[in-house]
Amino acid sequence: QVQLVESGGGLVQPGGSLRLSCAASGSIFSINYMDWYRQAPGKERELVAGIVSDGTRNYADYAKGRFTIARDLTKNTVYLQMNSLKPEDTAVYYCHADMWINGVGRNINYWGRGIQVTVSS
Repeated sequence: QVQLVESGGGLVQPGGSLRLSCAASGSIFSINYMDWYRQAPGKERELVAGIVSDGTRNYADYAKGRFTIARDLTKNTVYLQMNSLKPEDTAVYYCHADMWINGVGRNINYWGRGIQVTVSS
């Protein structure tokens, strides 16, 4: 069974930092890209940052300069380092990946269950 499991969320004060992790497990042949999305109450889910197989990164405008996405290919894990956090960063953060699964023969998109990040004093 292929799954994405997020960790590292929680409560942090404004200006603080958090590091989210997302580990992909299961019969994975390759990972094409991994992303972080977020969804705040009453808002649509939005892309935060992504990283593709060649290492190219992209960020939402609000994340540039504050957030950094990185990966560990040996662990099929993607990280999101979030610095200078603001109350408006409060949301459920979701990991997303497009992967080639052994025995399936095509790319499949997977989502993690999400993890809460709350920025508040």
